Amino acid sequence: MIKQHFEASAGYRKWTLGLLAVGGLILVLGFIFLGLSKDEHSQTRFWAVLLQNSTYFLLVVNASMFFICVTCLALGGWQMAFRRVPEAISTLVPVFSGIALVIFLYLIFGPNHHIYHWTDKGHIEHDSILKGKSGFLNPWFFLIWSIVAMGMWSWAGAKMRQLSSEADERPMENDEAKNFHRRNTVWAAIFTVAFGLTVGSTIPWFWLMSIDAHWYSTMYSWYTFASTFVSGMALIALFVVYLKNRDYLEWVNQEHLQDLGKFMFAFTIFWTYLWYSQFMLIWYANIPEETIYFKVRMHGPYRAIFFLNLILNFVLPFLLLMTRGSKRNYTVMTFLAILIVFGHWLDFYQMVMPGALGEHYSLGWFEFGILALYAGLIMHFVGKALAKKPLVSVNHPLLKESIIHHA
Repeated sequence: MIKQHFEASAGYRKWTLGLLAVGGLILVLGFIFLGLSKDEHSQTRFWAVLLQNSTYFLLVVNASMFFICVTCLALGGWQMAFRRVPEAISTLVPVFSGIALVIFLYLIFGPNHHIYHWTDKGHIEHDSILKGKSGFLNPWFFLIWSIVAMGMWSWAGAKMRQLSSEADERPMENDEAKNFHRRNTVWAAIFTVAFGLTVGSTIPWFWLMSIDAHWYSTMYSWYTFASTFVSGMALIALFVVYLKNRDYLEWVNQEHLQDLGKFMFAFTIFWTYLWYSQFMLIWYANIPEETIYFKVRMHGPYRAIFFLNLILNFVLPFLLLMTRGSKRNYTVMTFLAILIVFGHWLDFYQMVMPGALGEHYSLGWFEFGILALYAGLIMHFVGKALAKKPLVSVNHPLLKESIIHHA
């Protein structure tokens, strides 16, 4: 008899509450000592850290639903044995969207213009570049498109989870199964198109690239997608390994874990390809208005993070995930999944902070405290979502394909 219903262990609850308590305390202390500070750099640090974490983790949890939708469109069934894991992770999209929206409202309509310089009307009047971009780079366009994007992700994602729940009710006959596949395909396509028009293009321009509003890169959105998608796959792998260690997901075997490792390995290389392509073209052309983005990251206080970014997000995952055995090893996969999630969190740090804080570098108690808060939120909401449904949809037409899956 397979264990179909998740119950959070005492250890899981302890870690969740501990991370939430520490993160919540750090948030309150950060608001008091940084957010309410008269020092503009301290205020900027407070809001920049919240921006970094809200955008990073929102895009990471949203990658779970993207994974579900693209495998659905590919008529893949191998993931069905653990599909409820990315479904549970994707329930965080509306939660993190709400948090991000509050942060955006302050940043674009509040008095602090150090993060998004284009929100300062007086500054725009004397800046021909920002004035030229003001047709789309303005507070209301930013806000409306962000709400539309978050709404589409949440709506289409909820529909996909609702369809998945239908497979828990009863076995499906041939015609009913065909109709079920058709509706899944339609909604997966809707989500994928919405994802491409937002995460694959416009959203990274608004949320992140506009911090350095004088600079732009045609590869930036793909780079952001690669960073958050590989982190999303790592997060799925973490929960799959955890559940397997607690004797859940009995139909998940080493083949499934290896395939998750293949995704992590492949998109590690894809991220590195985009990192190299963006950097190499700018370095080789040596045009001042382009190199300014990398100059502050390579030669200033962020230099160590710039090169550590490559080690954590390329060198170590590439070397350690290269062999078949490593992708089947629970300990190695857990270590690398944590490494990838943290490494790309650090990648987002160096995407946000140099443009927001300049030379006023800081990586300390507040940054790691907010990271702990988001880790606690993920554990809390994912655990809650996993407990609401059976861990395997036993009546899904493609489940057998997953049970007999061999790489």
